[in-house]
Amino acid sequence: MIDGKSASEIFDSIRQHITSGKLAKGETLPPVRELAVQLDVNRNTVAAAYKRLVTSGLALSQGRNGTVVKGTLPPVALEGGNPHSPLADLSSGNPAPDKLPDLNRYLSHISRTPRLYGDAPVLPSLSRWASAWMQEAMPAAGEIDLTSGAIDAIERLLCAHLLPGDSVAVEDPCFLSSISMLRYSGFAASPVSIDHEGMLPERLEQALSKGARAVILTPRAHNPTGCSLSQARATELQHILSRYPQVLVIVDDHFALLSSTPWYPIISAQTLHWAVIRSMSKTLGPDLRLAFVASDTATSAKLRLRLNSGSQWVSHLLQDLTNACLSDEGYQHSLTQVRKFYAEQQRKLFCALCDRGINTIAPGDGLNFWLPLADASQTTAFALAKSGWLVREGEPFGVSAPAQGLRITLSALNDNDITRLASDIQQALSP
Repeated sequence: MIDGKSASEIFDSIRQHITSGKLAKGETLPPVRELAVQLDVNRNTVAAAYKRLVTSGLALSQGRNGTVVKGTLPPVALEGGNPHSPLADLSSGNPAPDKLPDLNRYLSHISRTPRLYGDAPVLPSLSRWASAWMQEAMPAAGEIDLTSGAIDAIERLLCAHLLPGDSVAVEDPCFLSSISMLRYSGFAASPVSIDHEGMLPERLEQALSKGARAVILTPRAHNPTGCSLSQARATELQHILSRYPQVLVIVDDHFALLSSTPWYPIISAQTLHWAVIRSMSKTLGPDLRLAFVASDTATSAKLRLRLNSGSQWVSHLLQDLTNACLSDEGYQHSLTQVRKFYAEQQRKLFCALCDRGINTIAPGDGLNFWLPLADASQTTAFALAKSGWLVREGEPFGVSAPAQGLRITLSALNDNDITRLASDIQQALSP
């Protein structure tokens, strides 16, 4: 069934059999020596084809037990709500629409001059603003770049530094888009358990000692749990990272402008390659999808090479709008009120649940509230649906195993909604 004379031809043949279903998930490929004899080729040729299957994510090497087909990747859950649901939608992960800027105020700031190939990829005024803002997060002098959102930045950074099949340490549970990006880019997610203070130091040490070549950390408003790093935990993680200077450290500070948690340094002075990403999608809305990336000079150069393979820049129209918002003193003042709003939403639901005897929770930060569960989330989610609430089940957020919990987006809730939701949660959790 498998044919070919070169490693590339053998790889293509096996790949075709996997995608067509002739080779099923879990099926063991012929031993290297056996297939080499069958095809009348050198064993190294078959070994090279098998290695490419493993690095591309189509197969899994099990040492002496052979190489096993992984099969095609299943679809993963996506962010966003269900606009057609008759239920009150708390599943979307979206910011509150009435807390986003009124872009009509800033349309006049859009330049009438066409921007062409060869123009500066980042508006100089926007670059200056970002450089001043991100200074606190940079462990050393670095460069500022702009990408089309945080996930775009993370994917380009990983692809610039790593090879398919390399291991990346990530929080477990983890943001859905990060799980999807790692899976389809061919990287192996190395799960690091978290608690209410972030990554567990001993688990990060374990992942790094086993060969993880990159780490993705969320310092504040972790999605889905809402946890943020404490100062003590950040110091612990920084100390561990100092012992692995060759590891790429990516800090996804997606809620930076709205977080009620202080910034604590994570990146070690010994780290050779690092990047801090601050997205605007939660602050200005998902449609203004751009992210500032501060990184060391070498990492910035690699990132720019990958950006140059496309249009070389994030739309200057989006940059004009973003620059107009961020440089407006009135809007900067309103951010203080928005920051307080999200912090209050977290506090109100936390207190309402505690008043009803639900004490297995910790107050979080960000748009979402995490309700941990002892068992699979479907039963509780269904009970809440009968009470009129659509929530996000936690299982898809798990990396190594399904995450048991519910993620509840707080953006659209008023005080009466929060009181009613807390009572409905109490009823859903009752035996």
